[in-house]
Amino acid sequence: MDLAYGVCLKYLKEPESAKDAVLAVFEELLVKLKKHEVTQFRGWLFTLVKNHCLMQLRSVKNIKISSLEEGNMQFTEDSHLNGVFEKEQHLNQLGNCIDSLSEDQRMAVELFYLKEKCYKEIVEISGMEYNTVRSLIQNGRRNLKICMEQKNVARTANKIHE
Repeated sequence: MDLAYGVCLKYLKEPESAKDAVLAVFEELLVKLKKHEVTQFRGWLFTLVKNHCLMQLRSVKNIKISSLEEGNMQFTEDSHLNGVFEKEQHLNQLGNCIDSLSEDQRMAVELFYLKEKCYKEIVEISGMEYNTVRSLIQNGRRNLKICMEQKNVARTANKIHE
């Protein structure tokens, strides 16, 4: 299931579309497994999922879009904002966690992830050794993960108490 979802997400770029595609592929599996003798299931599944996603992408290009009349649409103010607020809260927590890193870790993580610099460029910018930069990025990423997990646990606990 994880392999199929990962492949679908890679091709379709949207989590909801990827989930729908995985469900469709598993429905298709029921039929195809009865017809085919599969010896290497993982590779066969990968190919099946990839082809399904490519077919979906091709069919999307053929869909005609028509304008929607305002009278035909139902509006709700809050329906789409929950995800936006959660994402904003998550980004704020990530910013706080980045600020909690040591100066060297913060610099290395920001250059690597936010400014998309490679290790070699970070070595040139910082004047540090390659292995030091690599270690700072790995440790910074681990510390960010720990910090975010702690904040998520605290946020979940607060929701339970509310």
